[in-house]
Amino acid sequence: MDFDLFVIGGGSAGVRCARISAGYGARVGIAEERHWGGTCVNIGCVPKKLLVQAGEYGGWADDAAGFGWTITKGEHDWGKLIAAKDREITRLEGIYRKLLSGAGATVFDGRAVFIDDHTVEVAGKRVTAEKIVIATGGYPERPPVPGAELGIVSDDAFFLKAMPRHVVMVGSGYIAVEFAGIFAALGAEVHLVYRQPLPLRGFDQDIRESMEEALRAQGIILHPGTTPAKVEADGDRRILTLGDGTTIATDLVFFATGRRANVAGLGLEKIGVELNAKNAVKVDEHLRTTVPHIYAMGDVTDRVNLTPVATAEGHALADTLFGGNPRSVNLRNVPSAVFTTPPLASVGLTEEEAAALGPVDIYLTRFTPMRHNLSGRGRKTTMKLVVDKGTQKVVGAHMLGEDAAEIIQGIAIAVIMGATKADFDRTIGIHPTAAEEFVTLRTRTRTTDLAKAAQ
Repeated sequence: MDFDLFVIGGGSAGVRCARISAGYGARVGIAEERHWGGTCVNIGCVPKKLLVQAGEYGGWADDAAGFGWTITKGEHDWGKLIAAKDREITRLEGIYRKLLSGAGATVFDGRAVFIDDHTVEVAGKRVTAEKIVIATGGYPERPPVPGAELGIVSDDAFFLKAMPRHVVMVGSGYIAVEFAGIFAALGAEVHLVYRQPLPLRGFDQDIRESMEEALRAQGIILHPGTTPAKVEADGDRRILTLGDGTTIATDLVFFATGRRANVAGLGLEKIGVELNAKNAVKVDEHLRTTVPHIYAMGDVTDRVNLTPVATAEGHALADTLFGGNPRSVNLRNVPSAVFTTPPLASVGLTEEEAAALGPVDIYLTRFTPMRHNLSGRGRKTTMKLVVDKGTQKVVGAHMLGEDAAEIIQGIAIAVIMGATKADFDRTIGIHPTAAEEFVTLRTRTRTTDLAKAAQ
């Protein structure tokens, strides 16, 4: 065989797996057809957060008057922001290439396709490998409505030539609410069209309600319980017709209605790698596909589609195959964040998930952050602990508010270690901070027991 390991996909999962495996002395090849670093580095979480931060600077300029500063805020320069973003992404992509070559991996620029279960063809060359990893990620999909091609998806948003002044976002997942906040903060009128009664399906109910309030506070116009019916062109403008027959004229229709595993054209069907009901690669707890020497990881498996999860899976598989340290990644209690303004972050079970297993004590607080008592901005922070009533372990922590992701990252350690409410209570807070609220929540808001209610 030409290689001990061949990795298809140069994103977070693939690069980590290839680099660590090569570090153990394995002969490693890796192929990427588009962006080294994958979705996250190039057209996902990294550039998106840079755009979020651009919007935050505008908000801070507005808030400064309450603290005695006189700041005249001019027009935002979209072209300058995108150029700065592009420079940073180019720098990061170069780092990924350097990490791989420095570790001794052989890098292929091109699309890799299976010829048989030990052979792939890439850049006109056929290579063989003892083990192969599929780490091709996912892609955004458009909904099946007439004229959907007239709208954009998240891949396109980072390359817009000009800042739209009027945007309709379709969807209410994390991508939809994040970009709604970005465009609103940069001066656009933004409409958010979504089928559910509240945004962010799957998150905790109290946090979803707080998110709805936060979106409205940003001036985003919400259209809950609605779906797109068709998109039509009117010159450079777009006309979106909703399911109830109403229309919205806009500069840009942005579909953020879901992502799919990137499996088309890999040749999986001819080598016996099976897909699951979601058309993603089926894997076991050790990341093995239905062909034992072929593995899959990251978004192409459509399990927990987060960059740190993909990176952890890549490292764990390298340790298992070549490092003499067999291990897997625990997908329970994975912390996550939504970079809206303000951001949301969460770890562990929602109230609904926990209460379905048995009674839980809920501790909930909402307050105006200290800075906004002076800025005058109508912004609230929501913080919540979900506590198993029997063991008193904290099984969920949720926050919507400034610095939520930074705060919940630390709280996640406590939740994963099995900390109890008493452990939180005996921890001294850092004053004055928002984070101290998590260790000063003494009054139980309610007890919920959906399991008993279902009997």
